[in-house]
Amino acid sequence: MDVLLSAPILFFILGAAIALAGARIPFPEGFGKALAAYLLVAIGLKGGVALSGAAMGEVLPLLITAALLSFTMPVLGFALLRGPVGLDRTNAAAIAAHYGSVSLVTFVTATKLLEAQGVTFGGHMVAALAIMEGPAIISGLLLAGMAGGAVAAAGSNGQGGTVTLSIGGGNGGGSRLGAAVREAALNGSVLLLAGSLLVGLVIGKPGLDKLAGLFVAPWDGALSLFLLEMGFLAASRLRQAASLSPRLIAFGFIMPLLGAAIGMAASLSLGLELGDTVLLVTLCASASYIAVPAALRHALPDADPGLSLPLSLAITFPFNILVGIPLYLALSRAILG
Repeated sequence: MDVLLSAPILFFILGAAIALAGARIPFPEGFGKALAAYLLVAIGLKGGVALSGAAMGEVLPLLITAALLSFTMPVLGFALLRGPVGLDRTNAAAIAAHYGSVSLVTFVTATKLLEAQGVTFGGHMVAALAIMEGPAIISGLLLAGMAGGAVAAAGSNGQGGTVTLSIGGGNGGGSRLGAAVREAALNGSVLLLAGSLLVGLVIGKPGLDKLAGLFVAPWDGALSLFLLEMGFLAASRLRQAASLSPRLIAFGFIMPLLGAAIGMAASLSLGLELGDTVLLVTLCASASYIAVPAALRHALPDADPGLSLPLSLAITFPFNILVGIPLYLALSRAILG
């Protein structure tokens, strides 16, 4: 209950209330993007400083596991979306990629809860966050084109479409896959996070202490403002989410829980401590609504963003922020003792 009464979560609820009231938040254009960039730099610096004291032999198994989780989890999502939900291959692959990738804000909110509870975690978890952005995109593209040649896609409006994604074929599929891989690897958010991680690794704690007035002290305030806007955006998508099928909405709640279970199993196999376990579980339970849409926009033009974005942003994201993260912490405590 304490996490629901923390300032960032209350601001998230406030943003949602403003959207539901039909009003707007008087932020200048681009303010939310600036806050997102600030959070990326701040968490990257702090993660790099913490990572500087870790042995690579201890970190490498986690990073390899994180990459494998991101690559393989879309397969589970794809199976559920093609089977019980009944989506076409293209949209199922696109949505599955969203749920194999991760959400920075969900991760940051989890770190805030851990800090409030006095639970420590390693800076290598920020590296895991950065690594888990991209493999799911590649997996989603492979799932969309695994039949080879042209894949017939029936959109949510019943109109047919064709996506040419034959890997290495002569119809442009290979170039689309290559473009999406480049988009994932050279995504500005990923590069900014990874670059800040490296800076923190180099400057260490003495260097971060000199920057504390900008990147440490204002952290809670910046996160509160960002969650205010995210609450507004999530509630703004509720009307679109209401048009989704009941089975697809159910997927938006069930897939995070399945991802959390997979993350928990991976954490136990790696022997992670409580804080790291909660963060890996949270990463596996989250869904991307920034990096993946950008990468798939050109690679899978027939995928309907009117399905994936409301599902990840208006269903799964609020669920994780308000219910999931406290649940993942409680379950981790119960399992790890």
